[in-house]
Amino acid sequence: MEKDTKKLGLIALTALVISSSIGSGIFGIASDMAKGTSPGAAIVAWIISGTGVLMLCLALTNIIHKRPELSGIFSYATETFGPFGGFISGWGYWLSAWLGNIAFATIMMSALSYFFPALGNGSNLLSIIVASVVLWLMCFVVNKGIESAAVLNTIITVCKLVPLLLFMIAAIIAFKADVFTADFWGTVSGNFSLKDVLSQVNSSIMVLMWVFVGIEGAAMMSDRAKTKSTAGKATVLGLIGLLGIYLLLSLLPYGLMGRAEICQLKQPTMAYLLSSIVGPWGAAFINIAMIISVAGCWLSWTMLPVETTLLMANQNLLPKKFGEVNDKNVPTFSLVFMSALSQVFIFTLLFTDKAYNFAYSLCTAAIFITWILVCVYQIKLSYEHRQEKGELLQLAVGVLGTAFYAWAIWASGIGYFLMCMLVYIIGIFLYIKARKEHREETVFTKKEVIVILFIIAGALSSIVMLVTGRIAI
Repeated sequence: MEKDTKKLGLIALTALVISSSIGSGIFGIASDMAKGTSPGAAIVAWIISGTGVLMLCLALTNIIHKRPELSGIFSYATETFGPFGGFISGWGYWLSAWLGNIAFATIMMSALSYFFPALGNGSNLLSIIVASVVLWLMCFVVNKGIESAAVLNTIITVCKLVPLLLFMIAAIIAFKADVFTADFWGTVSGNFSLKDVLSQVNSSIMVLMWVFVGIEGAAMMSDRAKTKSTAGKATVLGLIGLLGIYLLLSLLPYGLMGRAEICQLKQPTMAYLLSSIVGPWGAAFINIAMIISVAGCWLSWTMLPVETTLLMANQNLLPKKFGEVNDKNVPTFSLVFMSALSQVFIFTLLFTDKAYNFAYSLCTAAIFITWILVCVYQIKLSYEHRQEKGELLQLAVGVLGTAFYAWAIWASGIGYFLMCMLVYIIGIFLYIKARKEHREETVFTKKEVIVILFIIAGALSSIVMLVTGRIAI
């Protein structure tokens, strides 16, 4: 008998989408963008990336409307390529989510060090201990019930949007048009050059995609929504809200300081930009806001991967143990398993000073796998309904989305994508165990064996790139 749980409404799900996406990246996006893009190129990059993410959201909305019985974003890959395709998508989503938590742990400790210098740069022993405490606190909260955690997340979303709004207002008042246009295209001649602008766009794609990770949150939690259509509406509303916020927060700084000055600011860049406008209290205010923001995002991304493994276990893609739930309908084993892995990775922060960049790059590369498979299913679904009105437009959405994410994988650095293959090898063993538990006669088809060989080849290639220094960690 299904447990009686409260269902999530439009406001809670939209807040989940926004909170899942607005984490640490937005507070440092000014310098991350300024390092590789001029104001003009940044606008072009937002148009391209915004269009790509819009295709994903439209695809999700269409799929949820046409196939409301499907559970979990990875089930779309199952419909396209069979159970192993579903595993590939789900494992990528799960991997992306908890790797994002490692990035949050790093940047949260960095923000806290502004108030508590003993935390150093956020990767010393004390900061590791504090991050570990927060990690297991998140585990405890989510284990008490995902729906109640989502309500807490809604409150956190409101709290962290207020400081962002304050920065926007202050930046608009202090904005200088002549500073914004001084080096508009970032070219030697000062004029538009397609080659130079596209090069700048390529250099910023990972940064832009990082701030959109989480946009699929409502679709992932659609089983807990009041209706499937509510999840679709929340996805689109969340994107509209995010685009407005991101455009302003990334472009306004170009009108406050020159690119060279922005690049030299410490993280979080927004703190020091606000400090230059309103005084020293601005830096403290933004650091507090970022701590709240990261806490909300960390909470969201503790819920999402747990929901993924639960659904995957229910669809026989992971061992049964991952699908066992407590009296709050939360898969405790899956939650503890993920938290334990996160704990191991948090300890590795002691040995690198680039943990944040590495974690969010790997996180973003992993989510590309899930996103592109959603767009591929959009193509399949639209083609099957091609005789119906409006389906040619839906087919175009799928094709554009697939093309965009294929390009994004290459443009953002193929090395990070290949590194994900290392963790896929671990997941394949769990997949084999799950299939044997359910006494499947054929674990892998011949085509799936070929895919596995490509995964192994990709993993080996990433090791070579690591050894030769082509991937920096």
